[in-house]
Amino acid sequence: MEEKSNLIKDLSIEEREEIFVDIARTLEDTAREAFVEGNTHFAAISNNMAEAIRGNADELARDDLENAELVFQQATAMISQFEAMHPYRMMSMAVH
Repeated sequence: MEEKSNLIKDLSIEEREEIFVDIARTLEDTAREAFVEGNTHFAAISNNMAEAIRGNADELARDDLENAELVFQQATAMISQFEAMHPYRMMSMAVH
């Protein structure tokens, strides 16, 4: 994880902000999947974290990089935890 943290410092402000928005989107997706599966606690935590990151992406990208790294680590840990619990997630084959 330290390699990814150092990567955050090397990115431009716009790139860091884009990464935080992507992380928020991924957290929202995992929250949606957890909610469908009935894991409302995990869904609520993921969704709240996603909203906090999305709402503060600009400040995270510009201001204190140490706090940005901590938020990045916590968000990736949540995503990793969900992926560890669901290694073979069902993919939708529906055509819309």
